Amino acid sequence: MGQWLERNIIEPGKLPLLLALGAFVLTFVITRVVTRLIRAGKGPFGNVTAGSVHVHHVVPGVILTVVGGFGAVASGGHGSGPYVSAVLFGMGAGLVLDEFALILHLDDVYWSEAGRKSVEMVVLTAALVGLLLAGFAPFGVNDLSQQELQNRAGVLTGIAANFGFALIALSKGRVRLAVFGVVVPLVAVVASLRLARPGSPWAKRFYRRRHRARAKALLRAYHHDRRWSRPTRTIQDWLGGKPDPPAPLSRGS
Repeated sequence: MGQWLERNIIEPGKLPLLLALGAFVLTFVITRVVTRLIRAGKGPFGNVTAGSVHVHHVVPGVILTVVGGFGAVASGGHGSGPYVSAVLFGMGAGLVLDEFALILHLDDVYWSEAGRKSVEMVVLTAALVGLLLAGFAPFGVNDLSQQELQNRAGVLTGIAANFGFALIALSKGRVRLAVFGVVVPLVAVVASLRLARPGSPWAKRFYRRRHRARAKALLRAYHHDRRWSRPTRTIQDWLGGKPDPPAPLSRGS
C-alpha cells in the first residue's frame, strides 16, 4: 500500500488532490449526518442564526474555499502550505456543494425534491476528482503520445474534437455523460451518438420533423427513467436524506 501511494500519488504530486477529495467527501458526510440529526430533533446540534438570519453552511463553505484557494496560490507549492490549503479547500467545497440546490434556486430547498441536485453535484464532483486521481486528464490529453504532445496542432485538434463531442452530448440532454466525457473521451463519443432526450436543444432542433426519431427518443427516455429513477432516488435518499413531501394544495388555489 505504501509503495502504491508513493508511486501513484506522492511522486506525481497528487497528494494535495487526494487530501482535498478526502476532506470534501468527509465534510459532506459529516454535514449530512448533522443536518439529519437537526431535522429529527436529536443530538446537541441546532441551526446557526445571527439575529433573525439563518446562517446556512454554504457561508463558512465559501470562506474556507476562498482561504484554501488563495492559500494554495500563495504557498507556491512549498512546505506544508499546499496540503493545508487542499484540506481547507476540500472542506469548503463540501459545504458549498452540499447546498448547491440553494444556490441554484436562490431558495432554501435543502429538504425539498429540488434539493436532490445537491447530492447529485457532490457525487458527480467526487467521481470526476476520483478519475483525475486515477490518471485521467481532461480532454483526453493523457491518451496522446510524447511525439503528439510535442505537436501543438495535434494536441489542439484532439482537445477540440473531444470538446465538440462533449458539447453535442450536452445539447442532447446527456449532461452527466457530457461532463464525464471531458475526462474520458470515449464517453463523450458514445453520448454524442445516442438519441437526444426529449425536450433537449438537439431534439427541438433536429427531431421537429422526424416523427419516428422523436417517438423513439420518447420511448427510450421513458424506459430509461422507469428503470433507473427508483434506484437513483433510493441512493440519493440514503446519502442525503429523504425530501419532505410536497405541501398539499389548498382548496382555494
